[in-house]
Amino acid sequence: MKLLLMDGHSIANRAFYGVPDLTNSAGEHTGAIFGFLNMMFKFIEDEQPDNFAVAFDVHAPTFRHKMFDAYKGTRKPMLPELKEQIPRIQELLQAMGVPVIKMEGWEADDILGTLSRIGEERGMDVTIVSGDRDLLQLATEKVKISIPKTKKTGTEIENYYAEDVKALYGVTPKQFIDIKALMGDASDNIPGVEGIGEKTASNLIQQYGSIEECHAHVEELKPPRASKNLAAQWDIAVLSKELATINVNAPIELEEGCTKLGNLFTEEAYLLCKRYELKKLLPRFESTETEKVIDKTSETFKRIYELNEVEAFFTGLQSAGKDFVGASIMADEDRTIKGAALSDGDATIYVDCAGLITPEYLADKLISVSKAGVRLCFWDLKNAMHLLFELLNENDKKAVLEKGGKSEIFPNAVDVAVASYLLNPIKKEYTADDIANETLGIIIPAQADLFGKKKLKDALNDDSLLDAVTTYACYNAYVAYASFEKIIGEIEAQGMVDIFNNIEMPLVYTLFDMELQGVAMDKEALTEFGGKLSVRIAELEKSIYEQAGEEFNINSPKQLGVILFEKLGIEGGKKTKTGYSTAADVLEELAPANPIITDILEYRQLAKLKSTYADGLATCVAEDGRIHSTFMQTVTATGRISSTEPNLQNIPIRMELGREIRKVFYPKDGCVFLDADYSQIELRVLAHMSGDEGLINAFKAGQDIHRSTASLVFNTPFDEVTDLQRRSAKAVNFGIVYGISAFGLAKDIGVGRKEAQEYIDNYFMAYPKMHEFLEGLKESAKETGFATTMYGRRRPVPELASSNFMTRQFGERVAMNSPIQGTAADIIKIAMVKVHDRLLAEGLKSKLLLQVHDELLVETYIEEQSQVEKLIAEEMENAAQLSVKLEIDMNAGKNWAESH
Repeated sequence: MKLLLMDGHSIANRAFYGVPDLTNSAGEHTGAIFGFLNMMFKFIEDEQPDNFAVAFDVHAPTFRHKMFDAYKGTRKPMLPELKEQIPRIQELLQAMGVPVIKMEGWEADDILGTLSRIGEERGMDVTIVSGDRDLLQLATEKVKISIPKTKKTGTEIENYYAEDVKALYGVTPKQFIDIKALMGDASDNIPGVEGIGEKTASNLIQQYGSIEECHAHVEELKPPRASKNLAAQWDIAVLSKELATINVNAPIELEEGCTKLGNLFTEEAYLLCKRYELKKLLPRFESTETEKVIDKTSETFKRIYELNEVEAFFTGLQSAGKDFVGASIMADEDRTIKGAALSDGDATIYVDCAGLITPEYLADKLISVSKAGVRLCFWDLKNAMHLLFELLNENDKKAVLEKGGKSEIFPNAVDVAVASYLLNPIKKEYTADDIANETLGIIIPAQADLFGKKKLKDALNDDSLLDAVTTYACYNAYVAYASFEKIIGEIEAQGMVDIFNNIEMPLVYTLFDMELQGVAMDKEALTEFGGKLSVRIAELEKSIYEQAGEEFNINSPKQLGVILFEKLGIEGGKKTKTGYSTAADVLEELAPANPIITDILEYRQLAKLKSTYADGLATCVAEDGRIHSTFMQTVTATGRISSTEPNLQNIPIRMELGREIRKVFYPKDGCVFLDADYSQIELRVLAHMSGDEGLINAFKAGQDIHRSTASLVFNTPFDEVTDLQRRSAKAVNFGIVYGISAFGLAKDIGVGRKEAQEYIDNYFMAYPKMHEFLEGLKESAKETGFATTMYGRRRPVPELASSNFMTRQFGERVAMNSPIQGTAADIIKIAMVKVHDRLLAEGLKSKLLLQVHDELLVETYIEEQSQVEKLIAEEMENAAQLSVKLEIDMNAGKNWAESH
């Protein structure tokens, strides 16, 4: 028989500091929970115990505090992020049937000591898991103390029986108490005898065996200081021994068999793991009876593949006047549609593409239903539209390209993932199982529960998983149907329904049309550009090798660190565990005084340009000769759109060679590019939202805003502001929007921190309402837990509640800049939709192609150019009504670089 005991607070503390700061979608900290359970499962698997219990401390004075008021008085309070997780760990343990033992007046150590004694007396082998070496005094021939330790290779376990303690410390486990009585313990604030350290204490106990024997021979003790101090402080030594001794006779009452280890993977524990979103732990529940906690709606799901059944279902949707239907299309890696699930509340079916049910037939039915007025709700509406577009005949495809996807594919559809994103934009993903748990309060199987380690694309081509695919697709459709109105209700309650209806949903269709259009790319120009990069990269390599005095791998941080900081002896290097840091921020500080580092930084930038764009873009050209980037709507917390495959928003246009990349993008014959870029939109938003008259008046006067700011900050007449002062003011202007610190500003403009702080102070003196406004944003976010844009979009800021100073500072910056950045993002989205829709409404052939931050690119037919220029200006400048005018810079060109 084996008994496993765990020191609850000790292992939770270790887990908290050993695992990243995880949170679930509700903002609850979960890292310690996850780490604790992982550690627990590891020990259970390794030890294979028959009995198991966990002991916790209680936040109340113990008998030791009554003996010595200052006991543990030097301990810092537990961090709030850890403190909130302790009850959750205990709740999960109890849900697993694990005894959680805690007693007022007694420490967990005493409980563990008592239980280990009882276990040993009953003939059990006992293992105690703790990070606290005080427990080594409990080691015997039958009681093992296991101490987890973090090593470079991972967590290692140090195991101690009585003989191991003796071998390591030269004393028995019981004598370990006497050592502490002499030397004391700073962590527990046990005083010990003044002037006796660990080495002297260990030598004395090895020689005399106990503090009592030491006292009996006190005049013989060496060194003399130990003799003198022990004689003078004998009462403190006795007290220290009592404080250090674990009481193995605590009055614990346990029912017979209550520590017996049973099935940990219970229904209640599964639900809690789902609630805390501990997804990596859920597979452990697969072999248990947790199926009963899964929602039983799946019993009503039905797969149909006969033509008459499918026809009857779609006819029924329209004849019954269904106004809302959840939908989920299943397509494999080749984007071949395998089937689609639909749920209308009365039935949830999966239409399997087999026999007469072809993907083309299914696409036609879904489009017909939408055009008939049935509102379809997808998890990824834009992707669904792309899948159906590929199945259209050439005439219908042409119509979509000319008239837009909204009118020709799904005129009446919504996206539940976009709606979920609006409610919680800091989540990493928006899946049906998460939303079912959060919104409906039900547990449904996740993809991994149904397909194991297989990905969906593989499962769709595995006939043995057809039932699992049916269940997965049907749940997607069912949850979309069942949760959407609840999600919309919450969106309305939070005042964001206008954002969803008038910004986010119209944007889905706008982005779909932009992705279909794509942008043409000149492969020859790209090859030429790659050649230029190769020449410059080779020049830089040669220069770097000459300055280094040898050839080496410039891309190897380790080799580079040795060259820079050892061979060349450059000062300012930062040593890490693996060598010298060669991160960009480290090298940028050293670059001004070291030409080799300037070359290395340029080399890195150009090498990335070549791999990402010169080489990477060539693989992204479709059969039509155009690049079709994918725009992501549910990724950034501020509401900004991102792009991928390829990412056209990260082209480094501040570099001359970076700007040249844009030359490879060109309009079709008979067209030019019109590029319209908002001028200083974030500063204009800041002026409006803060109501600062100084900034508002500067914009209204049409002044150079950076020169105007420099005039105020440096107390210099407007006409006498130097270029350097203007550059510094520009850095402050844009830095304020991002919550820049004096340290950050000093680094950006190359001045001392004190001088940078003076710039910031002068800035806020010049614009006092702005300072008041930004401080108000921080206070509001602290009170509510979120930051809000001008349109009411919310961005949760859980970092503000952190006990970590750096994390809180980050949260304060987020609270200040999210309302500004988020409002600017909302405005550009509104402008995109308005420009896109008006081009369609006026029957123009010109098309919106790209959005990059605050910039729109339109492919414009030359005969439509003047009309489109006017249209773009009107829609972008009137996208929002601010106290300062929204202005744009617009240029025409024969390629993207020329038009910017």
